[in-house]
Amino acid sequence: MKITIDTTEQTLTTEDGPNSRSHGLYTKESFDLLSREWLRVGWSLRQYFTFSWFGRPVVQLPEDMIRLQEVIYQIKPDVIVETGVYRGGSLMFLATLCKAAEQGRVIGIDVKIPGEERGLIESHMLAPLITLIEGDSVAPDVVQQVAGQINGSDTVLVILDSNHTKAHVLAELRQYSPLVTAGSYIVATDGVMKDLPAVPGGDSRWATDNPAAAAAEFAASHPEFEAGQPPWLFHDSELTENVTYWPGGWLRRVS
Repeated sequence: MKITIDTTEQTLTTEDGPNSRSHGLYTKESFDLLSREWLRVGWSLRQYFTFSWFGRPVVQLPEDMIRLQEVIYQIKPDVIVETGVYRGGSLMFLATLCKAAEQGRVIGIDVKIPGEERGLIESHMLAPLITLIEGDSVAPDVVQQVAGQINGSDTVLVILDSNHTKAHVLAELRQYSPLVTAGSYIVATDGVMKDLPAVPGGDSRWATDNPAAAAAEFAASHPEFEAGQPPWLFHDSELTENVTYWPGGWLRRVS
């Protein structure tokens, strides 16, 4: 698809083969089109590797973090489970929210947590709110360890951010969804991969092998969950969709 921006005429025109459409430049339609390309260009330039939280790298898009914060404020989880630790920044972000709310704790799981990274996380001022578990997130013994740290009355939120293949994310959804409480969410992150096959650094297989595809397949066979981004708590805008690395990733337990 070809996009032409005319700042003089204040229009944005798309050409896709024989089809051509023109929009006002300062419209929701243009914002949605430009946001998609902005995400793709930013990903290719590794924009997500430029952020940190409380001193630790956090490999997330800031809007996704704000939207996650909105959900955590609403549901007030007692336990937040995150698969994928990397260097601990997202754990710190989650623990900060728990600290501010004076409620909640975080369980972080990764197949390998290097000693240096473990030391930096465990010596951090937020460490008392964080439990680390090393191992494959879908291994039965790891899932059992996580479940063993959750009480029957806990409100539980789960974030999946480890291996992003469709098969692995689908396995995580099946393993961790039973822990999610009614009204809470399980989030399959990084579904943006479906829009990145032709981007420098992308992979053609991502068109179908991605977390969004796993979330869609899971939702289709699990009516106790419904797909859809959480509502915005403050909304005074024409916009309706998140600018996100997590499209199609939010699954809310309804029963």
